[in-house]
Amino acid sequence: MIFVIAEIELVEGKQAAFLEAFHQLVPQVLAEEGCIEYGPAIDEETDLPAQIKNGSQIVTVMEKWDSVDALKAHLVAPHMNAYRQQVTDLVKGTKLKVLKPA
Repeated sequence: MIFVIAEIELVEGKQAAFLEAFHQLVPQVLAEEGCIEYGPAIDEETDLPAQIKNGSQIVTVMEKWDSVDALKAHLVAPHMNAYRQQVTDLVKGTKLKVLKPA
């Protein structure tokens, strides 16, 4: 199993539009072979002093996959290509962390 943390930087003011498109994508990804968990996350308001907030221009996608091969297949899936075209004007960039249990 692997964990993926994708940090998606958005164009200012586009979080709602991005999340609307992303929530339409989620069921398709969850149906992919090897997908264990997949969903977006945004800042929770707390008073915890150690919390680092991303702000409204970052959406973090929390993922679990059976394997790196499953993740690679996900990245080239037709619905992912269509999604990328749909949000191209909303996204400034993406960073990935691919991790394994320690």
